[in-house]
Amino acid sequence: MEFILAREQPMTDRARTGQDSCLQQVLAEHGPALWRLAGTFEFDRARREDLFQETLVAIWRALPRLENPAGLKAYVFRIARNRAMSHIAAEIKAGPTRAPDEQQPAVTNCPYTDAEQHERHRRLRQAVNGLPLGQREAVTLFLEGFSHAEIAEVLDISENNVAVRINRARTQLASRLSS
Repeated sequence: MEFILAREQPMTDRARTGQDSCLQQVLAEHGPALWRLAGTFEFDRARREDLFQETLVAIWRALPRLENPAGLKAYVFRIARNRAMSHIAAEIKAGPTRAPDEQQPAVTNCPYTDAEQHERHRRLRQAVNGLPLGQREAVTLFLEGFSHAEIAEVLDISENNVAVRINRARTQLASRLSS
């Protein structure tokens, strides 16, 4: 995806190059996960693309304020979550949410396997999208490989609260997927 970054204040070329380079690193390491996180907040593909772009701009603008480079992952996902929450607040004012778009899972050489895998992915997406937002956020980050501590930092809640949300989400997902 291409994106245009609006620059609010003058920067030296060296600073801008470093910031752009850091954003490229973020995209390389976390781009797909950021895209999936945007999908937990915005079901409509065009709106998800808008949210993703807004998130990248917010991350780019915030990179100079990163104090601990070792905490880049949590920093980036905290920004993404905050941007998504603002996006959702605006969407609530705009009207009802749309139905999830149909993404295609990876294609194999066996049509039966592809159809079965597509159906499993569709059912899982539908079940996750039906969770309350707090559980949906926690389980999405968990599925992305975040630890409970990282999820707690991103969502600004305790690790115990993360465990509770994930447990409740697992229970609901198991119930929904078994029927």
